[in-house]
Amino acid sequence: MSKLNEATQKMSQYRWTIVAMLFFATTVNYLDRQVLSLTWKDFIAPEFHWTNTHYGTITSLFSLFYAVSMLLAGRFVDWLDTKKGFMWAIFIWSIGAILHAFCGIATSGIVAGEWFVNFEEARHIIGGVQDITKVLNVSVTLFIFARLVLAIGEAGNFPAAIKATAEYFPKKDRALATSIFNAGATVGALAAPVTIPVIAKYWGWEAAFIAIGALGFVWMGWWQFGYDKPEKHPKVNKAELDYINQDQINAIGGEEAARKADAKRIGFAKILKYKQTWAFAFGKFMTDGVWWFYLFWTPAYLSSVYGMESSDPKAQIALFTLYMITLLSIIGGWLPSYFVDKQGMNPYAGRMKAMLIFAFFPLFALMAQPLGAISYWFPVIIIGIAGAAHQAWSANIFSTIGDMFPKSAIATVTGIGGLAGGLGSVLINKGSGVLFDFTRGTTMYNNEVVVMTQELIDKGYEYLRQPMVLFGFEGEKAGYLIVFSFCAFAYLIGWVVMKTLVPKYKPIVVED
Repeated sequence: MSKLNEATQKMSQYRWTIVAMLFFATTVNYLDRQVLSLTWKDFIAPEFHWTNTHYGTITSLFSLFYAVSMLLAGRFVDWLDTKKGFMWAIFIWSIGAILHAFCGIATSGIVAGEWFVNFEEARHIIGGVQDITKVLNVSVTLFIFARLVLAIGEAGNFPAAIKATAEYFPKKDRALATSIFNAGATVGALAAPVTIPVIAKYWGWEAAFIAIGALGFVWMGWWQFGYDKPEKHPKVNKAELDYINQDQINAIGGEEAARKADAKRIGFAKILKYKQTWAFAFGKFMTDGVWWFYLFWTPAYLSSVYGMESSDPKAQIALFTLYMITLLSIIGGWLPSYFVDKQGMNPYAGRMKAMLIFAFFPLFALMAQPLGAISYWFPVIIIGIAGAAHQAWSANIFSTIGDMFPKSAIATVTGIGGLAGGLGSVLINKGSGVLFDFTRGTTMYNNEVVVMTQELIDKGYEYLRQPMVLFGFEGEKAGYLIVFSFCAFAYLIGWVVMKTLVPKYKPIVVED
């Protein structure tokens, strides 16, 4: 092709196909992790005798596994590179998702010695076991193992996706690209309540894990044949490649110097010395757990507080509406671009200004429980707004890594932040489960879950806890009021600390 033709060549748009692949991977990622939250309360808990505390233990350990795995996955993706790293990640998490389906069969085998049975027979065998405590402990342990495998795989999604975004987009467009693929989390959450409970109701909860887990293997074929580095990909022409590399082309010292800087490796210990690393990590620590709380506990909230089972059409419509509202998060990717293009801000300043705006919207969560006394639609809408704010915040906080770190370190720093966010999620998920049982006045008595009532008090069971009352809200409602209050302020706290650590745009320069 002549230089004249190259100059007038219409730019290809293959980078948006990459975003589409990342979007669908994230959708599958969130579908897989949502299956348990939509089946445990109405299908799994009655079979295995779980309480909120047991579910909180499982979800908090998943968060812990995910957190530690994020740290390793980020380094793994930087070492193996984007294509192979993502392939391994989704393969492992799809296996982990399907493993959940066989926890019932394994429980029947361990507890009753009945192996090689089908799902329905396993349920019948478990139902006839007298030692409820053994069923409970074995089933919880098996689900924890399945969540471990799922967490190891799912941890690779965001380090690989953020790295792919940095490879295919200039800095000014990365928040928009991230917000689009990150919307896959919302779409997965949207699809989950209208599909998973239906599958569980008519074909068993095991079928829900298998059907959703199998989607990952479909995506693997698309990724294998659709992804390559932009400079190697036959569908990326010269005009698009120049657009992708505009930051390098405009860099001080020239394109070649910028490319060499991006390729330089930073040791793990050295990465931890930068304030930019700790700013990102603290922002994730304060806010990731909020999103995971909404994701894992909203179906249980509707069931416990409003008596709506996950298979109830009202609950499905409510959850669908909630996650439809979170799609507004795409604005989160557009707003910093507006600040950069229209107000002349550097990308980091534009992102931080946008994040401050988004940090105020979660304050509506303070009114979720009080207004919920009028109608369940108020907390549904408020949680949707808070979820949209989180996803908008998330798209921008992820993009701050590419603003400040060379491409060779992006997945590693993403993993460090993922570890911090996972630890925050452990605290909020485990704490929520214990808190809800405590505020409800729940305890175990003669291997049965007992909730304190006036009738039991009259019979002399004074040693059992009575439900907590807080600002007029009793039992679990009081517990949700406490957690919603924390969720409301988490983003403002995170933003203040981030801004204190990194007040101005300061990219990392790797010395020879």
